[in-house]
Amino acid sequence: MSHPVVVGIDGSPESRAAGEWAAQEAELRGLPLRLVHAAEAPAPGSADLPVAFLWRQGGEEALRHTEADLAARHPRVTTSSVQVTGSAAAALLSASAAAGLLVVGARGEGGFDGLAVGSTALEVASGASCPVVVVPKDPSAVRPEAEVAVGVGGGPVEESLLDFAFDAARLRGARLRAVHAWALPGVPLSAALLVPEEDRGAWEDQEVQRLSDVLRGFTDRCPEVPVLPDVVLLHPAQALVHASRRAGLLVLGRFSGPRAAERRLGPVAHAVLHHARCPVAVVPRA
Repeated sequence: MSHPVVVGIDGSPESRAAGEWAAQEAELRGLPLRLVHAAEAPAPGSADLPVAFLWRQGGEEALRHTEADLAARHPRVTTSSVQVTGSAAAALLSASAAAGLLVVGARGEGGFDGLAVGSTALEVASGASCPVVVVPKDPSAVRPEAEVAVGVGGGPVEESLLDFAFDAARLRGARLRAVHAWALPGVPLSAALLVPEEDRGAWEDQEVQRLSDVLRGFTDRCPEVPVLPDVVLLHPAQALVHASRRAGLLVLGRFSGPRAAERRLGPVAHAVLHHARCPVAVVPRA
């Protein structure tokens, strides 16, 4: 990764948490940090012009304060900022084309109390050209020293997803927990305990071997990263949310095909973003 870390700033507590996370990550990776604020443009002659002017002023002030604060606390990081015209989601999606990593707060100044993830974060996570990290507001949820967790499916080897996860663990000197959720064929999870233990054991052994096969090439390339295979008989979203409770970063994949153009995440990623207890990285994959 050689492109900058880009973070969306709007003055909200969530964006301040995102800015701090992004600065730490830029320092960790030896990359520049770029702060972006978006200001909607009113129609010419609109009565909203004074409000738009104040919004732009507020955005510029938030950028200046955040940039100065982050530069003071992370002097080794080259920091810059820019204000652009348009919606926050459109601005960040555009910025993602030249970014190595895009960071957003789980929600911004809009929304309502109790909203876990805002529309901007969801839209950016579903359609950005680069990996996106969604950072929660609660500082206690951000634990850089904790393990990195990654969700691994049972399909083809997920190069971009596992490359990102192994690299994140290596940079942090952390353990990588590879979470693989599975289900008994043709058996609802609610009825799994009714299946004889020896049958469940045989199926689980197959899933453990499948995960081992997926990880083998990556563990050979990154022997310095300790890996904990975690094969669980759970719904994937449940398994990943559980893993987020002890993780400093949770890494998920998303398909970057037609569904991305529709600005939609899959149900597992959507559920995890709403309920995870740590920052979540969403990595586009073919």
